[in-house]
Amino acid sequence: MGSSSPSSVSSVLLSFLCFFLYVLDLSNAQSSSPVFACDVAANPSLAAYGFCNTVLKIEYRVADLVARLTLQEKIGFLVSKANGVTRLGIPTYEWWSEALHGVSYIGPGTHFTGQVPGATSFPQVILTAASFNVSLFQAIGKVVSTEARAMYNVGLAGLTYWSPNVNIFRDPRWGRGQETPGEDPLLASKYASGYVKGLQETDGGDSNRLKVAACCKHYTAYDVDNWKGVERYSFNAVVTQQDMDDTYQPPFKSCVVDGNVASVMCSYNQVNGKPTCADPDLLSGVIRGEWKLNGYIVSDCDSVDVLYKNQHYTKTPAEAAAVSILAGLDLNCGSFLGQHTEEAVKAGLVNVTAIDKAITNNFLTLMRLGFFDGDPKKQMYGGLGPKDVCTPSNQELAAEAARQGIVLLKNNGCLPLSPTSTKTLAVIGPNANVTKTMIGNYEGTPCKYTTPLQGLAGTVSTTYLPGCSNVACAVADIAGATKLAVTADVTVLVIGADQSIEAESRDRVDLNLPGQQSKLVTEVAKAAKGPVLLVIMSGGGFDITFAKNDPKIAGILWVGYPGEAGGIAIADVIFGRYNPSGRLPMTWYPQSYVEKVPMTNMNMRPDKSNDYPGRSYRFYAGETVYAFGDGLSYTKFSHTLVKAPRLVTLGLEENHVCRSSECQSLDAIGPHCENAVSGGGSAFEVQIKVRNGGDREGIHTVFLYTTPPAVHGSPRKHLLGFEKVRLGKMEEAVVRFRVEVCKDLSVVDEVGKRKIGLGKHLLHVGDLKHSLSIRI
Repeated sequence: MGSSSPSSVSSVLLSFLCFFLYVLDLSNAQSSSPVFACDVAANPSLAAYGFCNTVLKIEYRVADLVARLTLQEKIGFLVSKANGVTRLGIPTYEWWSEALHGVSYIGPGTHFTGQVPGATSFPQVILTAASFNVSLFQAIGKVVSTEARAMYNVGLAGLTYWSPNVNIFRDPRWGRGQETPGEDPLLASKYASGYVKGLQETDGGDSNRLKVAACCKHYTAYDVDNWKGVERYSFNAVVTQQDMDDTYQPPFKSCVVDGNVASVMCSYNQVNGKPTCADPDLLSGVIRGEWKLNGYIVSDCDSVDVLYKNQHYTKTPAEAAAVSILAGLDLNCGSFLGQHTEEAVKAGLVNVTAIDKAITNNFLTLMRLGFFDGDPKKQMYGGLGPKDVCTPSNQELAAEAARQGIVLLKNNGCLPLSPTSTKTLAVIGPNANVTKTMIGNYEGTPCKYTTPLQGLAGTVSTTYLPGCSNVACAVADIAGATKLAVTADVTVLVIGADQSIEAESRDRVDLNLPGQQSKLVTEVAKAAKGPVLLVIMSGGGFDITFAKNDPKIAGILWVGYPGEAGGIAIADVIFGRYNPSGRLPMTWYPQSYVEKVPMTNMNMRPDKSNDYPGRSYRFYAGETVYAFGDGLSYTKFSHTLVKAPRLVTLGLEENHVCRSSECQSLDAIGPHCENAVSGGGSAFEVQIKVRNGGDREGIHTVFLYTTPPAVHGSPRKHLLGFEKVRLGKMEEAVVRFRVEVCKDLSVVDEVGKRKIGLGKHLLHVGDLKHSLSIRI
């Protein structure tokens, strides 16, 4: 070998230097550490403090800590960037992190770096909800909390996540409907408790320990962001007690009672004239009093400032601070309480006891997370790190969630496509090759993206044209699009919305496809050689009646915002590798609906006196484009009733008023509920045989609805339960529902009390109907 030239020596040295710097950078990154208190190893004197003694009960430890703090130090723990107390070995802690559908970079508590460049990005919540799969909701939460803990261990994330959003998707124009589990209180409640359990529950099974702390938001009756000049910061939601208890509150109750959530966030809006973050009935009364919250109540960001500045609810900032703390607020996202609470104390508007109570709730949560237990590397999740983020199994779950959520709305028999007989595919549309659009809002950096175009092109030969420069589609390239469609065996149009159309602080004014998208679809359908498939990416529904009725459009899929693996899932459904099983979690209304319904009307029930049609499948009886629960499969399922009672008798005590007078309903509580006679005491079982009569395996969602007697403005129908069943071709199985008479068959009356209607109740599954009488 010849001797090296000077230039090759210098390049070797340069390479070595780069490698050395890389290793140095890597070692520095690996040495980054989480934020925690009571680091006894570094400061042995901390062992003398009771709050650092892990043997003591958490309540004693918190009381010890609170007793050691000055007033100024206490106030520092009322805000989201909680001031550290160096003398007690407590570092600054950032409360605000988000994990709506994956660890997010929204909120200052979480960061992505070279060490952890991304996290698994699941479908936006509305699509996951369309799976109607409670075990999936929990499985996603578990993966998200594992990745969050892994990032916390290397100093890149916090332990408190202000997710999920469990508001009811009441109006199709709402820009944040995409973040929610849909319009139905039961589905939203099941999603809420399932996702919260996935995030919070530890492998040790101790309900007082938290993996991470979840937060259900935005409490309550919050679903107007910015519509025709009406802003969330000043909106007063006028809500009846009936709608409050029947529609808006159930998901939050489920969060707290069933999910044992660590936090609830109060919203910006007022409810019946009171800001939610300053309403003692809603906070101390309901959340902490009735539901027994084990955790803290946090404000939406700057909402204490908002109730003073925007809503003029108090005359001074000090009064705003006092009224919020006294109402039951424990933590302020923002700095308002840090700036104005001391002044409120000095003015006698709030006492230190109320502040102690608030920070006690905050510290109890951090204690349950192990924040005061010393080095997290020596605790239960101490072994987690970057290797546990974006694992193959986590990414496969993101793809599977998208597959399970995708809803097939129309199929004239052309789907699924054959990957062998389909030689050429034209893929057209502004959402055909998008990346960030697929993950919706409150997003994080995903592990990687597979776009719809990439997914489809991975199966057959594909040509591509955006058709519009963006979803606003001010100008459509009709000529280019039709030219492509004329030559292809099948054309797939991927259209819809993104965050420029529907988003936080951005509500829609109509339900039409944006810009010239409708024209693009119609003209391509006219010109296409073969069948045309429409793939709609959006959070809310559109009035696509024109496409539904167009015989040239052979199939329609709604794919929500399908997450990082959206392209994989779309291709798997279109080419039949996955049999679609998603169902719509919200009603798709015609444009005429929103023309007569102001977004600001919070009433769920119709009102004949002013021609108000009501909202959601539970109360709206008018025309729909697609209905709640709609969704097709590539196979055919049928239902047969196996078991259900025809009569339930409620035994009343001798002196009950309804023994001597005609009653339409009874209180859904009391001895008569415990002693209901239906062959099973206070509960009975409904058994439905489900048969797959088709030639391929499929997953089916069985919806059990009830139509109660027409008392107390009861719903037209409401969802009583849902179950998933997987069946092979020509296979059948029995699905069982446990129905608690007074809980499940009752309705909420005009003053918010649950009543059970006497008379005929109709149970139905698909086309199957069964009458059931409740008598005394």
